Amino acid sequence: MNATLLLEHALNGLQFGLMLFLLAAGLTLIFGIMDFINLAHGSLYMAGAYFAATFTEMSGSFWLGLLGAVVATAIVGAVLELVIFRRLYKRDHMSHVLATFALILIFNDAARMIWGPQPLMLNTPPSLSNPVELLPGFSYPAFRLFIIGAGLAVAGLLYLLVVKTRLGMQVRAGASNRDMVRVMGVNIQRIFTLLVALGAALCAMAGALLGSVLSVQVGMGESILILAFVVIVIGGIGSVRGALFGAILVGVVDTLSRSLLPAALKAVAPADIASNLGPTLASILIYVLMATVLFFKPEGLFPARG
Repeated sequence: MNATLLLEHALNGLQFGLMLFLLAAGLTLIFGIMDFINLAHGSLYMAGAYFAATFTEMSGSFWLGLLGAVVATAIVGAVLELVIFRRLYKRDHMSHVLATFALILIFNDAARMIWGPQPLMLNTPPSLSNPVELLPGFSYPAFRLFIIGAGLAVAGLLYLLVVKTRLGMQVRAGASNRDMVRVMGVNIQRIFTLLVALGAALCAMAGALLGSVLSVQVGMGESILILAFVVIVIGGIGSVRGALFGAILVGVVDTLSRSLLPAALKAVAPADIASNLGPTLASILIYVLMATVLFFKPEGLFPARG
């Protein structure tokens, strides 16, 4: 594998990692502050992709579709928190898992009824449809570069929100000691609603952007949700910084291993075995990485508490 191809795969991994961050950031704050396990977080990612495809078709503009998807999914998230999640906070984690798993089934069936079982295509905006030459002889899709830039911009804005604002101070305090925040008179219910709405909006952005690269289909949130949980375990539950570093680490390792392992195995095994074994080992490598991090840092790379 030459250096150009390796650079391309590294950029693809960075792009995927930053989209994972958009999911993991909301998920880690919800879990870290609210102590609530939301398995339906991936369904909000799917809903955002479907909203983006629908609004883009209605308006004829990808950017209006993206904006509409973010707003609509944030509203859906806020409604879920007010109507369903709020009734579950005092129950155990198993109740959270069962209730939000039921929401996954409801979201999937609702998507089939509204949009049908066939995948939808979400076209990239024409202004970003051409490749950009980054180095002599190396071009990279402009839309993927936009995804990387958008992910970094959101990470920066989220950092400013969490570190520089009063709401962010309350969020950080809640991640460290939720009971003390209640005692100090902070309206924790309002923070919970805002967190879920913010997490849903970030999911919608990730769904719209990745839906343009892949496809929009029923059940698209389940597989990426597993990786999002891996990210927050590696980064540290409740830590936005940990979510960013963990997401980039998982995205780059996952993408590079899927590219490099089959090629490496072909040097020591028949081509058909290498092509089948490589992706399997690449999938396992993510969990080996998580186990290694937990062995040396049980609370993750950047734990919120302490």
